[in-house]
Amino acid sequence: MKKTITIIGSGFSALSASCYLANSGFDVTILEKHKTVGGRARQFIKEGFTFDIGPTWYWMPDVFEKFFADFGKKPSDYYHLDKLNPAYEVYYNELDSIKIPDNLPEIVSIFEKEEKGSAQHLESFLDNAKHNYDVAIKDLVYRPGISITELITPVTIKKANQFFSTIRTSVRKKIKNNRLQQIMEFPVLFLGAKPSNTPSFYSFMNYADFGLGTWHPKGGMYEVVKAMVTLAIELGVKIETNQNVEKINVANGIVKNVISNGKLILSDFVLSGADYHHTETLLDEKYRGYSEKYWDSKTFAPSSLLFYVAFDKKIENVSHHTLFFDTDFDVHAKDIYDNPKWPEKPLFYASFPSKTDSTVAPDGKEAGIFLIPIAPGIEDTPEIRATYFENIIARFEKLTNQKVAENIIFKESYCVNDFVNDYNSYKGNAYGLANILTQTAFLRPKIISKKVQHLYFTGQLTVPGPGVPPSIISGKIVSDLILKQLKNENYETTI
Repeated sequence: MKKTITIIGSGFSALSASCYLANSGFDVTILEKHKTVGGRARQFIKEGFTFDIGPTWYWMPDVFEKFFADFGKKPSDYYHLDKLNPAYEVYYNELDSIKIPDNLPEIVSIFEKEEKGSAQHLESFLDNAKHNYDVAIKDLVYRPGISITELITPVTIKKANQFFSTIRTSVRKKIKNNRLQQIMEFPVLFLGAKPSNTPSFYSFMNYADFGLGTWHPKGGMYEVVKAMVTLAIELGVKIETNQNVEKINVANGIVKNVISNGKLILSDFVLSGADYHHTETLLDEKYRGYSEKYWDSKTFAPSSLLFYVAFDKKIENVSHHTLFFDTDFDVHAKDIYDNPKWPEKPLFYASFPSKTDSTVAPDGKEAGIFLIPIAPGIEDTPEIRATYFENIIARFEKLTNQKVAENIIFKESYCVNDFVNDYNSYKGNAYGLANILTQTAFLRPKIISKKVQHLYFTGQLTVPGPGVPPSIISGKIVSDLILKQLKNENYETTI
């Protein structure tokens, strides 16, 4: 008889794990709280406009290709990808921006134009970044974070100094132009930490940026969710929506069942892709692996104030992805990590997917997503949201030299309270646990429950960390661990 596994949540990590486990012979059921699947990567559709509620960047295409290849598939079987050119644009002052092309020779040329001699430094930096990428993405990130020995290899021993120096140090050692420094330090924001706290080994994110490029799935990131759902169903996964998991029951130290919508669901294994902290609150206290003090002591990636905005005209002087670095990043970062509060002069990001994709907005109109990174756990009110929207729209108009406020058809906001209410997110964080040195690999919350047999975790609060590709990898890691436990217990699954 097949072993059963109940998976809580349907984000990227949960969907990834469901495919691997179903393909290996498990009877897999996903329980999703919302009426649609995808977790934080859901969609918002209104009046002909389509917005990705969560992730909007498609980086590391090789990770997606590897995932689908594990099932004899490829991304193009499910969705169409366009490589963006420019990959993104960075604004510094009024009509003063740098566009990052889709190829390395042009990027090198832009750097040299900005700072004489920087091209050589960039090429050297990226040679090391590519090597780090090959070490990390092809090996280290697929390790389960059980022991420090996972990180000790002949290659990592040679690179040990890169775990104790920072991205900021390595970038600024040779490149002195502040605009270029910000472009180089920007990619590690996907890891949820300050460049001054992120090990320089994570320069592999720069290779992901400049070397592999930025892509867009036609229809938005939700097309990737739909692809994974289609694959999961093809493999036999059952997906139940509108399911609110209220309790995880344990007997004699082994998980026995979950209660969802008041109904008891027996299961041989339980895997949670939901918020790790929240999942443990579903257990009796004696079975929780981490205390409230533990969670409160951790460094979390930022939360976000997001606006989904429909415009009745096309927006000028912007790219699909546009970053606004017209204020001091270090000051904003301190308001996130050092002294959590609402920033006085926030940096912000805007995405206009309709620049690339005609399917996400009516003809002649524009879909815009605006994001301000903020500290998790801070006060969130309608008045605060309104104030910050006025702030960034006024700056946006000045920087891009156009009027847009009067062209808004509608706008919706999303912030700390929504992350808590929709995803049970700890302190309303948006991206999970930051990948600083003391929260890397074996130092992150464990994939295997510390106190309950047959209970596992996956996603951005455990290994390997924040981001869509790491979440997909997390699903692979946890499924391998579950299958290993089955083998150790001499169980058999029926394929």
